[in-house]
Amino acid sequence: MTIKRIDSTPRMSRIVEHGNTIYLCGQTAKDATKDIKEQTVTTLEKVEELLEKAGSDKKHILSVTIYVRDMKDFAAMNEVWDAWVVDGYQPARACVEARMARPELLVEMSVVAAKKEA
Repeated sequence: MTIKRIDSTPRMSRIVEHGNTIYLCGQTAKDATKDIKEQTVTTLEKVEELLEKAGSDKKHILSVTIYVRDMKDFAAMNEVWDAWVVDGYQPARACVEARMARPELLVEMSVVAAKKEA
């Protein structure tokens, strides 16, 4: 089976497709100066944009790992997540506290999804 890499740099690919499975690189907020809710909103927007580019959508997400800089933000992040996720299509999910690549980042998401059937 072939592996397709999309939007690659010397370090990584934003999207990797293997068969009918899509892997997204870790997604962070469009503006890291915002609070956890706004960072979560724009991170999820980026996830949706990449999934669409790869022929998928949020109803086809299989698994998400969410990294938060501080678990004090867990409830606020979940408010945004719960409003975004489609009822009946909740993916497997893990959420962990993690040191981020940049201190202003409050949330990062790593997504695995299935391609939509043609």
